Amino acid sequence: MKLPKISPLLLIVFTSYLSFSQIAVETPEPSYIKTIQFRGDTFLGELPTIKLGDPLQLSFDDIIGDEHDYYYKITHHDADWSPSKLARSEFMRGMDNVRILDIENSVATLQMYSNYHLNIPNKFTQALTKTGNYLISIHNEEGELVFSRKFMIYNPQFAVGVQIKRSRDLNYVNTKQVVRFFVDGGEQLIINPRQNLKVVIIQNNNLKTAITGIAPQFTVGNKLEYRYDQETAFWAGNEFFNFENKDIRGATAAIRYIELKSLYHNYLYTNPTRKDIPYTFNPDINGNFVITTLQGRTPRSEAEYAWIHFSLNHTELDKGKELHVYGNFNNYVTNASTKLTYNPRTYRYELPMLLKQGFYNYKYVLVEEDGTINRKEAISGNYWQTENDYQILAYYRRPGGRFDELVGVGSSNSSVITN
Repeated sequence: MKLPKISPLLLIVFTSYLSFSQIAVETPEPSYIKTIQFRGDTFLGELPTIKLGDPLQLSFDDIIGDEHDYYYKITHHDADWSPSKLARSEFMRGMDNVRILDIENSVATLQMYSNYHLNIPNKFTQALTKTGNYLISIHNEEGELVFSRKFMIYNPQFAVGVQIKRSRDLNYVNTKQVVRFFVDGGEQLIINPRQNLKVVIIQNNNLKTAITGIAPQFTVGNKLEYRYDQETAFWAGNEFFNFENKDIRGATAAIRYIELKSLYHNYLYTNPTRKDIPYTFNPDINGNFVITTLQGRTPRSEAEYAWIHFSLNHTELDKGKELHVYGNFNNYVTNASTKLTYNPRTYRYELPMLLKQGFYNYKYVLVEEDGTINRKEAISGNYWQTENDYQILAYYRRPGGRFDELVGVGSSNSSVITN
C-alpha cells in the first residue's frame, strides 16, 4: 500500500508544534559552573516561589575565571511546565536575552573564579507581570545553553491551608508523612475545579519528587478539601547531614582533618548508614545551603573552594546500584559528579567534591539500575518524626483564560505533625 505524501509545509508546522509543546526540563550545569544560588527574598539558596512584584536573585561561579559572557532568557510555562500561549510581551515588561553585567572576580583565593550576579527586576527586565511557572536559561556568547533553573511567581488570591498527618495505613504509619490541605477561593467562584484547578505538593524545595494530578475530594461552599492518605503521602526520610567550613583552616564537629595541597581538602567524618538506627533529631535546614567565610568580608568573591571528601560506611552494593550525594547545593541531581566509589581498603564509599565555603546540608541516596532513586530510603531510613518542609502550589485556569495562574501558596512543617 502506497502511503500518501506529506506536505513539507505541514511537516514543518507539525515539527514546530512538537517542539513548542515540549515539557520544560532543567538543564544541569557543566563542571566549570559552581555554586548556583537561586532565591527570592530569603537568605538561603532554594527553589524560589516569589510573590508577584518581589525581586529574584541568581548567582553562580565560573571557575575558569576568565570573565566569560553569559546571557539570560526567561520563558513562561503552564502548571505542567508546557510552554504557555503568552507572548513574551504579555508576561515581561522590558526584554531578556541580555548579558549579565554584574561580575566579580575572586580575591586572594587559591581557586580562581568569576562570580556572576543577576537581579530581576533590572534596567533591561523591568518586571515579570504574570503569575505562573518560569524557566530561566543561561547561555554563553555562542548562544549555547549552559544551564537552566525553574522558579514560580504567585499572587495570593486563594487561601491554601496545610496540615501534616501520620499515615492511616498501618504499613506506612512509621515511615510516611501525609499532606492534607484545602484551597479556598473566598468570594471568587472556582469554576470546574477538577479540570481548571491544579495543585502541586513539594517536599523540601525538591520539584523532582513533587506530587501532582490530585483532584479535590469534596467541596464545602467554595472551599475544596483534599483529605487523601497515600495519594498525598511522602516518604518521611531522615534529617540531613551537615558540615560547615567557613573557617577553611579549622576542623569542626563534622570535619575530621584538613590538608593543603594546590587547594584545601576537608575530610568529613565517615557517616553511618541509618536505616536500622533509631531516629535522632538533628537540626537542619532541610537540604539547603549558605555560602559564608571567615577569611573575608564578601563571601561572593572571597570564599575559598575546597575539596570536600564525603565518606559513607556501607558494604559494597550489587552491580548496577549506585550511591550518590544529594541536596539543594546540586539541585537534587544525581550524575557522575555526585557518585560515590567503593574503596575496598577502607570498606567505605567515598567521593571528593569541589564546593565553596559555607554551611551545607546533604544526604546519601541509592540509585537503582534503571536510574531511579530508591525512595524507600534504603540508606537513611524513614521516620515519621523527621522534620520536613512542605509547600502547596495552587494553579487556576479561569474560564476563557490562556494560561495557568498561580493563585495560592500554602506551607507547613512536619514538626507540627499530628495523628
